[in-house]
Amino acid sequence: MITNDVAQAVAAIESGKLCAIPTETVYGLAANALDESAVARVFAAKERPADHPLIVHVATTKDANDWITELPQWAIDLTAAVWPGPLTIVGPRTALASNSVTGGQETVAVRVPGHPIAHELLSQLKARGIKGLVAPSANRFGHVSPTSASHVLADLGEYLSAHDDLILDGGDCQVGLESTIVLATGPKPVILRPGAITSADIEQITGIAVSSQLANVPRVSGSLDSHYAPIAKVILLADETSEVTAVNSGFLALAQVPTPDGLVRLGSPATTDDFAHELYGCLRSGDDLKLEVIYVVPPTGEGLAQAINDRLQRAAF
Repeated sequence: MITNDVAQAVAAIESGKLCAIPTETVYGLAANALDESAVARVFAAKERPADHPLIVHVATTKDANDWITELPQWAIDLTAAVWPGPLTIVGPRTALASNSVTGGQETVAVRVPGHPIAHELLSQLKARGIKGLVAPSANRFGHVSPTSASHVLADLGEYLSAHDDLILDGGDCQVGLESTIVLATGPKPVILRPGAITSADIEQITGIAVSSQLANVPRVSGSLDSHYAPIAKVILLADETSEVTAVNSGFLALAQVPTPDGLVRLGSPATTDDFAHELYGCLRSGDDLKLEVIYVVPPTGEGLAQAINDRLQRAAF
């Protein structure tokens, strides 16, 4: 079931199978975006609500035109600068994007992943006439996203094995957090989900300030109040001096933050980038240890720290 053979993954997807694939953000559960039966199985495997939209992954920036009818110039400039990379653009959909992909909305989310194995897979599929893959995170809906093949196996291994589906092993994900999602239907960018591409990045590339207007925006992946959650209860702390219960509890913070007495240290990332890279693995480790509570001191500041805090707030909801 686990393979590092891209050709085997191509054959599986071409035949209507699912394949968990590595990206630079997290592992995605991929299916041919134009195969309604395969897309339906993505929802079934994840136990994902049917109206929750998916992200279409394509091989090149030009291929996004198959799915999005038009983009403002600032979005064209942004994708030219960032893709391949951890950015998803939401724009008006073409006829190619089915209701099952868009959640019945008139917009579609598209990205060009930066992982070399994902790029090779998408390029080979494109040569065979497959114009894109849906690939939501390869885990049970609402659970911690997977950043390694072993994480996928733990969450979905039983389902994938029963249906002769595959996991394409590409090592650990570099970023460790899902892509930034940007709405590109108006004169200004709107961030619908923060990620490694920050508002400062977007403003520097486009010369346009990011809008804070979030009324009447489309639904997107990862936007529910409760998401990215381990079995253990996640509690966010201001610092290590906050009151904690030491019984069967874990702790995650930057390396310079000392561990409160009696807590199991789950991770000591040196930087904010390291925190993002290690976050989901640490939360999963807490579950592996059957901890009841995971205390987290989130990193502070702008940029990627905001994306980390977004995920932690949803995990703690």
